[in-house]
Amino acid sequence: MSRLIAALLFVPTAALAQAWPAKPLRVVVPFPPGGGVDIVARAVSEKLAPRLGQPLVIENKPGAGMQIATDAVAKSAPDGYTLYIGPVGSQAIVQLMHGKRNFDFRRDLAPVARIGHGTIALIVPAASRAQSVKDLVAMAKASPGKFTFASSGTGALIHLTGELFKQQAGIDMTHIPYKGTTQILPDLLDSRIDMALDSLPAYLVHLKAGRVRALAVASPERSALLPDVPTMAEAGLPGVLSQTDYALYVPMGTAKESIARLNREVNAVLRDEELRAKFAAQGIRIEPGTPAELDAEFLEELAKWQRVMGEANIKPES
Repeated sequence: MSRLIAALLFVPTAALAQAWPAKPLRVVVPFPPGGGVDIVARAVSEKLAPRLGQPLVIENKPGAGMQIATDAVAKSAPDGYTLYIGPVGSQAIVQLMHGKRNFDFRRDLAPVARIGHGTIALIVPAASRAQSVKDLVAMAKASPGKFTFASSGTGALIHLTGELFKQQAGIDMTHIPYKGTTQILPDLLDSRIDMALDSLPAYLVHLKAGRVRALAVASPERSALLPDVPTMAEAGLPGVLSQTDYALYVPMGTAKESIARLNREVNAVLRDEELRAKFAAQGIRIEPGTPAELDAEFLEELAKWQRVMGEANIKPES
């Protein structure tokens, strides 16, 4: 009798586990529609839906430096129906910069799958005398504090990438914060600022038109979109390594079986030729991985940006 009861108790539990997912999943994106993370989230979700047998509904929750979206996911039920697609490096910076946040990224969100990395490039106006990173560093050293670099906001990834460049090159530059790349471009095109280390896609049309020039990329390998442009390592600054990135997380406590399946399905989707071509056009290198590898990447980013902030004397918000 006891064996019969045990068997009866086991059947609905097993059936429930096999039934997941039994309803649509929501994918929370911490940025508005149309940006790089949103494009990646929609492309992956479109390919993932038929493999899971359920639609994936994108929910854009921009604001407060990704904190609104991250907090919402951290507080969601760990039932496998809430996913989060966002950046790893930027989340590490949020963890360091914002002491008053209502979540701890590593405690409250579980890593699922790495998707890929985007390219950050060093861009100068077409009129700039700098034809290489070496030229630019020499120019900055000749005018300490007068050389300017733009970012899309103080204390974010692009700003800290500029600080990393300063530190590795041993130069003093003045940071000019903007509210986004669209505000940077007019001043860069007219040489009112000297350089930007920024996400590549927004500059491609201007690079092709010859209005700006790329001197290097901050990724570990050359970009397929700019095969003739060296990496920072090739240009003599191997310590300047910074990339935009895209990864999938779920609320901590989500069933291990659900995480394992999501990882398998995402890695399978990333082999899709149509998706790979779409990402390549955006300068995104597909780099699948395990949850453990994604967690290790977050810790590496945390350590790197903590060093940069310390050396730049950037204080976290209390």
